[in-house]
This record gives sequence, structure tokens and C-alpha cells, in this order.
Amino acid sequence: MKKILLICSFAAIFSSCEELKQIASASGIGGITENEAGQGIKEALAQGLTKSVLQLNKQDGFFGDAVYKVLLPPDAQKIGNTLRDLGFGSLVDKAILSINRGAEDAAGYAKPIFVDAIKNMTLQDAIGLVRNGDTSATHFFREKTTAQLIAAFTPVIKASLDRVDATKYYGDLVNKYNSFPTTFKKVNPDLTNYVTQKATNALFDLVAKEELNIRTNFAARTTDILKKVFGTKW
Repeated sequence: MKKILLICSFAAIFSSCEELKQIASASGIGGITENEAGQGIKEALAQGLTKSVLQLNKQDGFFGDAVYKVLLPPDAQKIGNTLRDLGFGSLVDKAILSINRGAEDAAGYAKPIFVDAIKNMTLQDAIGLVRNGDTSATHFFREKTTAQLIAAFTPVIKASLDRVDATKYYGDLVNKYNSFPTTFKKVNPDLTNYVTQKATNALFDLVAKEELNIRTNFAARTTDILKKVFGTKW
């Protein structure tokens, strides 16, 4: 570790980043090469991604989970309460169930988007994330990919919501509420952005939990490279 810190302190005297990279690669970092460190963090993210998709992309993956169940949007929760009081509880229940079914359906489409992002992570990024610990890899991954993920995910979520009639049931719910003579602010029946954000947050949260599990639990390191990289003191 002292050797690496010394190298980094005098990095400015080298004529190129490539020279520094060659020195670090030649000496290894804690007995691990740069390529191994990069492969390890990418495998950790891929393992977390696979688990999160498998957990959410099934019936009741969202609906049956107390943590990730998607409830009505905050500005629409008063609608649910009002309609239940007026005897329209089944309409509220249908809307919530269909929203979660849409999120469950869409979760399966996240995998190729995440996989491409992992492939595009640079070696330097990966090495830093191995050292940083905690859920730094997921945090970095989230900052780098959220905008692109949401852009790609939004039409998928919308199609999924339409396919399971979530858009229809939620629209019926909001329109029923908006039809009542009231001084309350009318609610926008657009649901896609809200569910996209909730589904994205759930995926990243699960990836983060698995990353932390790999870092702290030997049994979670299911490949030789994970055992080597995350079993080393940095």
C-alpha cells in the first residue's frame, strides 16, 4: 500500500498515464493486478445485477415485497384514501396491483442496459472502486448510468404498464377523483415517470446490497476472481 501511495504522489513526474499504469501493473496492487481488480468489481456488479433482476422480475417481485412495493404516487395517495372512503376500494387495489405488475414486467429489460454500462467501465474506475469499499461501485454506477437508464427504461415501463392495464386502472382512479366537485388540486394521471423512478431505485438498492454482501461475506464470492480481489486487504 505504501508503495502505491508513493507512486501516486510522484505521478506528475511521469510523461504519461501509461507509464504509471505500467508500473502499477508490473508491481501489482496488494498482490492483485489492475486487470484482476477491474474484473473483480465488474463481476461484483454483474452478480448484484443478476440477483436484483431475478428478485424483481417475477410475480410479486415488487407487489409482494414490503420494501419495494410501489404504492400510489405521493400526490395521489389522498385519492386512494378518498375513494376508499367512498366505496371505491377495489378500484384503488386494482390500480396498485397493476402498477406493481408493470414494474415487475419491466425489470427484466434492465439487464442488457446494465450489462452494457458495466462493460464500459474503465480500468481506472474499477480499481478505485475496489479500494473505496462499502457500496462505492453501485454509487459510481448509478451516477454514470441513471440518465441513460431512465431514457431507455421509460418506454419499456410505459409499454409494461399498458400491457398489464396499469395505465388504464390508474387513469380510471385519477379521473374518478378529478370528476368529483372539489377544491383540491387536480392530479395528473401520467404514471410512467413515477414507476420508472421507483423501479430504477429498487434495482440499484438491491445491487448495492449485493455489493456490500460480496465485500463482507466470503460465501457470497462465487468466483475465484471475487475471492481473490475482495479477500485482499487494500
